[in-house]
Amino acid sequence: MWFMRQAGRSLPEYRRVRADVPMLEACARPDMIVEITMQPVRRHGVDAAIYFSDIVVPLKAIGVDLDIKPGVGPVVADPIRDAEGVKRLRDLEPDDVHYVTEAVGELVGELGDTPLIGFAGAPFTLASYLIEGGPSKNHERTKALMYGEPELWDELMRRLAAITLEFLRVQIAAGASAVQLFDSWAGALSAEDYRASVLPHSAWIFERLQDADVPRIHFGVGTGELLSLLSEAGADVVGVDWRVPLDKAAQRVQPGTALQGNLDPATLFAPWDVVADRTRDVLSRGAAAEGHVFNLGHGVLPTTDPDVLTRLTHLVHEETER
Repeated sequence: MWFMRQAGRSLPEYRRVRADVPMLEACARPDMIVEITMQPVRRHGVDAAIYFSDIVVPLKAIGVDLDIKPGVGPVVADPIRDAEGVKRLRDLEPDDVHYVTEAVGELVGELGDTPLIGFAGAPFTLASYLIEGGPSKNHERTKALMYGEPELWDELMRRLAAITLEFLRVQIAAGASAVQLFDSWAGALSAEDYRASVLPHSAWIFERLQDADVPRIHFGVGTGELLSLLSEAGADVVGVDWRVPLDKAAQRVQPGTALQGNLDPATLFAPWDVVADRTRDVLSRGAAAEGHVFNLGHGVLPTTDPDVLTRLTHLVHEETER
């Protein structure tokens, strides 16, 4: 078990380390990456560390003018909405993210037998930020480009898929034990649109990671109707948010696919007996899957009590060791 966003704003030690340090600067400093990645492992005793970074880091590394605004998220100064913009997206080279190689190497040494999970943003979610210029509720510009200029869309997605693949390969080469592809905004799409315009590019990434011989996780939010397609893309594990019970999700994914999830992050604000009961329910339903990695259905909320996360970790370990 591990938690998405287990390293972050819910931890006072994280807030101390990040004080007055911009997010993207922290993501490029190996000393901070190592310390922040290790914090939840030390505090909670989770079974895996998740590499501290952000999905826009590789875009910043190739020269995209963007920043992560507190309370807003990634903001792109010059959104990409035409062929000239797409041409500006060059390939990612390992030297562009040398700090990733250094930080992963240090982490692997410090973690010992505890695995490190690397991650990257999926092409669709990265495209949405680039086209919209920042977070979007409706993804209207993104969908307009996808629907109205399919050839340009495919070229953009091909370039982003290549950048994502290289970012993951850098982490694996440095020692990451598994990788997760975050398609945070894929739930905004219909199954038909996902299959036609997104699935081929995510599948391309997973296919080219096959020879790396590390577990591959695929996760999106609001993707209950897309679970079969997320699984079809080729990952070993599909993350499920809290909207679909795991026993139902197990019926939607391809044979041989394990599941990850899926306690509602808001549950952690309820009384402990509610947290414990709902956790046991997730574990019970997860038994229907061909493998289950316990996690939340999305990231740890910033105001979550860290002591509850520690207690939850102990509970899951107690329940699964019986």
